[in-house]
Amino acid sequence: MAFSDGSPVRLASNARRNRLGILCAALGAVLAVLPAAVMAQDAKQAALQQQFEGEVKGQYGDWQYVCKPPPAGAKNEVCALVQSVTAEDRKNVGLTIYFQKFSNGTKVLRVFAPVGVLLPPGIGLKVDGADIGHAPFLRCHTFACYAQVTVDDKLIDRLKTGKTAIFIIFQTEEAGIGIPISLAGFGDGLSALN
Repeated sequence: MAFSDGSPVRLASNARRNRLGILCAALGAVLAVLPAAVMAQDAKQAALQQQFEGEVKGQYGDWQYVCKPPPAGAKNEVCALVQSVTAEDRKNVGLTIYFQKFSNGTKVLRVFAPVGVLLPPGIGLKVDGADIGHAPFLRCHTFACYAQVTVDDKLIDRLKTGKTAIFIIFQTEEAGIGIPISLAGFGDGLSALN
């Protein structure tokens, strides 16, 4: 066999080399994008952690009592009851519930849901099977979207005496995902907030 230009052996070898070059380039592109995607996910997780990061001052059932240093110009730390959970059947879908009482007595419940959630239906809430209602999403950050409601005494009593709250988010208009949140310890945690 002669290895002159144009021989079948030489063409097959060049074709293999070209395919190998294309595969290496494709693999290089995937490996170049993969760390960026992982870093982006890590950045989202870090931003979400930073949102709730603080000192855990207590554990009340399934709720953590978390305090952060006061913002500039304020005297008191910012404390909240916090619980983070993931859907039982979808480990990539989770919620963080953040209950805070302000110095003026206003009580606020914020629910942080994953980016990509369907926004118009908002988030639904049931406590021990009773439909409480829906709240709109107010804003999306790079790490989560959140809904926020001012909580009245009637809802506070339901959360204190209830066993389970189910927050419902939507990925499509027809497909709601109910994520159960334990209310164990909520009443004791609320007393600590006061």
